[in-house]
Amino acid sequence: MFERKLTKKITVGGVEIGALSPVSVQSMCNTKTHDVEATVEQIKRLRAAGCDIVRLAIPDMAAAEAISQIKAETDMPLVADIHFDYRLALAVAEHGIDKIRINPGNIGSEENVRKVAEACRKRNIPIRIGVNGGSLEKPLLEKYGHPCPEAMLESAKRHIELLNKYDFDDICISMKSSSVPLTIAAYRLASGELSYPLHVGVTETGTAWNGTIQSAVGIGTLLSEGIGDTVRVSLTADPVEEVKTAIAILKSVGLRQGIRLVSCPTCGRTNIDLISLANEVEKRISGIDRNITVAVMGCVVNGPGEAREADYGIAGGKDCGLLFKHGEVLGTYPYDSLCDALIDLIEKDV
Repeated sequence: MFERKLTKKITVGGVEIGALSPVSVQSMCNTKTHDVEATVEQIKRLRAAGCDIVRLAIPDMAAAEAISQIKAETDMPLVADIHFDYRLALAVAEHGIDKIRINPGNIGSEENVRKVAEACRKRNIPIRIGVNGGSLEKPLLEKYGHPCPEAMLESAKRHIELLNKYDFDDICISMKSSSVPLTIAAYRLASGELSYPLHVGVTETGTAWNGTIQSAVGIGTLLSEGIGDTVRVSLTADPVEEVKTAIAILKSVGLRQGIRLVSCPTCGRTNIDLISLANEVEKRISGIDRNITVAVMGCVVNGPGEAREADYGIAGGKDCGLLFKHGEVLGTYPYDSLCDALIDLIEKDV
């Protein structure tokens, strides 16, 4: 098991980030924030999926002023995504936002940064400095020639120094890129030089299929090295899918408990419709809140061994299968009743 990097702690609406707190899952609403009803409904769906923190786009004052109404309908910690207009940051601070995502370098003068820093310090609102390889400052691109880890770290440090100048240090950092290798290298560099909590993610990864793969590689690699205090999977998909993917990544590296499905890829030895069976089992166990492993195996090569190592398992035979519990064979069942028998067994033990 890897050792996590110890970072500074910040608190976002009651959720602790950093200082070895559990890695939290974030997502972002794709509703119009001024549409309070639609936004609250999506926040509820994200919470049901396991989301810990939700970010909202604040493109105008109508969105900023909607924050207080949204906060009245949910206690989900909310992050305001601010660009260009510092007055939007001041407005959401007054309306009760829990955290602000901002780049101090793109909200105008240093005086604007001072005003935002003071407003957030007064209300104990953390700020995430969101460095993005696709929007680095022109002087840094001229200096380095292209987006690179060193340029991204220098951008983060400049922004940290600017906030620190006005006595603000309640900071979280992200170092995102649409390139997985660049993202990994940038976070590794930041982790080695900064003590602030890191919001980890690969940005603009694409559709659910491609984005899940890129996010799993990028986020999973960093988490397995002990880097990362909160994560967001960015998909061109329903935000609920981002949350499901993030939780699956956390489970895969041992940072989140819950039910885990093990199933084999099938081969010519398989004598049951394992693909349909595994999909049906996955669907039916998805709502079970237990820290267990369930194995659905297709043949006698690895099946009995994997099933015995799991808490519950099926090992396929010819049009039938063995049902296991903690290594003990409970019986042989015809294929059509295997899934029901497995689910009944799991539910009886709740």
